[in-house]
Amino acid sequence: MTRTPLRVALYSHDTMGLGHTRRNLLIAQALTAANPELSALMITGARTSSAFSYPPGVDCLTLPALHKEATGAYRSRSLHLSLGAMARLRSATMMAALEAFSPNVLIVDNVPLGAVQELKEVLRFLRTGGQTRCVLGLRDVLDEPSAVREEWQRLDNEGAIRRWYDEVWVYGDPGVYDLAREYQLSPDIAARVRYTGYLDRESHQRHTEAEEILARLELPAGPVVVCLAGGGQDGAELIRAFGGTPFPPGTTGVILTGPYFPESDRAELERTAGRRTDMRTLSFLPETAPLLERADQIVAMGGYNTVMEVLSYRKRALIVPRVSPRAEQLVRAQKLAELGHIDVLHPDQLTPEALAMWLENQSASTPSLLQLDMRGLERLPAMLAELAASAPVAEVI
Repeated sequence: MTRTPLRVALYSHDTMGLGHTRRNLLIAQALTAANPELSALMITGARTSSAFSYPPGVDCLTLPALHKEATGAYRSRSLHLSLGAMARLRSATMMAALEAFSPNVLIVDNVPLGAVQELKEVLRFLRTGGQTRCVLGLRDVLDEPSAVREEWQRLDNEGAIRRWYDEVWVYGDPGVYDLAREYQLSPDIAARVRYTGYLDRESHQRHTEAEEILARLELPAGPVVVCLAGGGQDGAELIRAFGGTPFPPGTTGVILTGPYFPESDRAELERTAGRRTDMRTLSFLPETAPLLERADQIVAMGGYNTVMEVLSYRKRALIVPRVSPRAEQLVRAQKLAELGHIDVLHPDQLTPEALAMWLENQSASTPSLLQLDMRGLERLPAMLAELAASAPVAEVI
């Protein structure tokens, strides 16, 4: 069934932040670097997807945007449409695109049936044709185990995997967190799980625009401490505390707020930074490599992509994880802290004084990756080729 060149579609629902899109873009970059004839179509709900740089062979279809409330409920972000109408619009858009693109493999990030089950008819169409293998891609930690088991049972996620997905790729190291065991997956579902290893950000494609933006900051010589708030939509408390932190002498702080940082909080941050000669602010970088290479220490939230950046560049880091509505960031941070790779500060203990104390305490050495499997991007091209050439496993109903 394999055609030449190979075609891969990567879906992410992206109702909050940029994490899913960034992870799929990293995967697409790795796949096209290994096979320049491969075509990768990213399907994303992130409106800022145009801010990223796409290598040859990769393009992007941006769906009308959904927004996820703090309660977990979805709504239209901009269009005056009901949630049902939005789901139908997004599903029909994907159906038309994938029918024309005819992918060998579809990689779905995190949610088996997509936001508000918008992938259900898409998966049925692709699987009935018999030409597309489907992969569910999961980050290393989804939430604390009891919450995941309850949610997966309520949504019948195992049933969806059984019907539509040939493999489940976990972008993690089971030596840190064994997803199949922790979440007590059924034996037939666990048999489809393949651990890729963590996704090493240091090996991915460079972005010259990010280096140019960093150069314009004109950072002075001396230590640099970087504050990362992910997409920024829930990073105000961390950024506010960092903005009030006294740095060690000669140290410069750089805050990367993320594109979704609230405008009301941004005005306060600009006033704070304007009163300090040892602080710089950025809203967005197409990639963080140049900034993290320059950093001596990092203070960050605990999302998957951010933590992978911290681990990839082997920087001394303090993670201040989000603890609700999901415990994902806290669980990941605690597991990695137990292995000595990062330090953790619970958000209930977040103060400028706590951050200053950590910055002054240099007793911890730079973390080593000897105990971590960081070869995920290296393995994915071979895993993809193997899957594309295989017979389907999932049931077609």
